[in-house]
Amino acid sequence: MRYEGACHCGALQFRLTTRPPHSLLRCNCSICELEDYLHWIMPLSHFEWVSGEASIYCFGSRVARHTFCPTCGIKPFYFPRSNPDGVSVNARCVRGIDWRELPVDLFDGQHWEKNALTITHLSFDR
Repeated sequence: MRYEGACHCGALQFRLTTRPPHSLLRCNCSICELEDYLHWIMPLSHFEWVSGEASIYCFGSRVARHTFCPTCGIKPFYFPRSNPDGVSVNARCVRGIDWRELPVDLFDGQHWEKNALTITHLSFDR
């Protein structure tokens, strides 16, 4: 299926060509908890950054690249350390997905190092 998404103001736009999500992830790490981010992790090959210039924020290991719209401040997607061959899209920013109807699995990001291997498979191309 094909999905379109964007930040709040529409400056950062992306396109997905992938199957509908079976579930989403809610992480309780320091940044995801503050954003209330709903992760839909997929292979990078299913993602196309269509338009917009993002502000990039890195912290800790400096491997994950968090992309934010410099205008509205929303993070519609980012490139996670747990899935270097993938992208995590904020399901709240995708048109055509009713994230309220999907199951949400909890990921213990407060103990990230211990739990990261439990989600690396999410960016495998299926």
